[in-house]
Amino acid sequence: MAVHLVRWAAIWRYGEVVANSQLCLVTGPTGYIGGRLVPALLAAGKRVRVFARHPERLRDMPWVGDVEIIAGDANDPIAVANALDGVDVAYYLLHSLTTKSGFSAAERSMAQLFADAAKQARVGRFVYLGGLVPPGDVRLLSEHLRSRAEVGEVLRNSGVPTAELRAAVILGSGSASFEMLRYLTERLPAMVTPKWVHNRIQPIAIRDVLRYLVGCADLPADVNRAFDIGGPDVLTYSQMMQSYASISGLRRRAIVPVPVLSPNLSSHWVGVITPVPASIARPLVESLRHEVICRESDIKQFVPDPEAGLLTVNEAIGLAVQRVRDAQVATRWSSVSVPGAPSEPLPTDPDWAGGSLYTDSRERTVPASRAAVWTVVKGLGGSNGWYSFPLAWELRGLMDRAVGGVGLRRGRRDPQEIFVGEAVDFWRVEELVPEELLRLRAEMKLPGLAWLEFVISVNDEGQTVLRQRATFYPRGLAGHIYWYSVMPFHGIVFGSMIRNIAAAATTKKQSVAIQPA
Repeated sequence: MAVHLVRWAAIWRYGEVVANSQLCLVTGPTGYIGGRLVPALLAAGKRVRVFARHPERLRDMPWVGDVEIIAGDANDPIAVANALDGVDVAYYLLHSLTTKSGFSAAERSMAQLFADAAKQARVGRFVYLGGLVPPGDVRLLSEHLRSRAEVGEVLRNSGVPTAELRAAVILGSGSASFEMLRYLTERLPAMVTPKWVHNRIQPIAIRDVLRYLVGCADLPADVNRAFDIGGPDVLTYSQMMQSYASISGLRRRAIVPVPVLSPNLSSHWVGVITPVPASIARPLVESLRHEVICRESDIKQFVPDPEAGLLTVNEAIGLAVQRVRDAQVATRWSSVSVPGAPSEPLPTDPDWAGGSLYTDSRERTVPASRAAVWTVVKGLGGSNGWYSFPLAWELRGLMDRAVGGVGLRRGRRDPQEIFVGEAVDFWRVEELVPEELLRLRAEMKLPGLAWLEFVISVNDEGQTVLRQRATFYPRGLAGHIYWYSVMPFHGIVFGSMIRNIAAAATTKKQSVAIQPA
């Protein structure tokens, strides 16, 4: 991937240049951890540089004006060298939750590239967040856990002092682990579960993870090792579900473990019940097969606990639940693109030279302001629904999940606010301009690429005009067959969508326009 350097802003904190502070590189800034680590480092007085494959997804982040952004692919040696140039502390937060064949070898290779480049650039330290590894033969671990351990080993052997933080379950609003816990508990008052629900684990709150990550920037130069990190509580996954139920005001759950559910079956079970797709659930489930408890707490020698101590499981769950209820989830697991999801931008050539390009375009004059129309458009998806035939959307979501897609259950991070790069059900926000444009790119399983676009404008008569366009670029014969097979339903789905959006904007009673799917 061609590399280009984007200097979006000089690093200013409270009006003063902090040129003498440490320069920290954060990889994966669009991810769950990276998106929260950046503001934590800034608050600690660090200069921050972020390395992102899609820097456009960062533009709506509240901290974007306080960091330096370098665009590039983590497998590109030139891009990595540019990103590491002059860096004091490099946070390596690149890890895939995919189960695609060969992913562990690819991750070792990427880590080795970073290790070699960091040594060449004389980086002062690596900080890596890995997984808590149980004692015993590493070869017996799940491929996911083994891969994370191998990446840590590559970084520690790089010649650059490395602090590898090993955590089990991370509890925080929006984390994949918390979403699994939340939806399994809320949706199943009684459940037959895999036997791993009785394995002991030592969860840790996201804010304590961030405090350790920030603190590791100031470790002595001779510290090159792994540290186990965990909260004060050791309990089973079953007990953690009961804790969630109690804190959320739910009745105690009936949990019956059985020995017949393999990690593969368990991941599909999780994928059906929760918003977390099976492809992401499987690595998490495989990790839970092992008892993951801290064997040491040496990190406290360098990063002491706060006066009030680390957050307990109940405190961490309570904070996460409150943030979800208050719609104050800063980052979410779905911020990361689903492995294998299409990433090509919408073709803009009106004489599209790449092949057939099918469109369904509709237009409607709306007796409401652009702001009113935008309020409805930007709130599409999640609990607000899609303002058209709910059953059709629900069936399409179920079909997508049946073939390994994400379906509709990802929902959205916030019911009203939205930013570029964010997931909305089985779409991802590709582009937005407030009160003008919202473009969504499909991440459902399709024989082609698809987009859904809304454009708001004002005509010569001063009336607000809403334009809605569905675009599909087919791949192979299956793609063409798919388009013509669904085309008869466009009038029901897309026709009612633009009509109901206009009605909701006109009445300003979005909740009664159409019941959400």
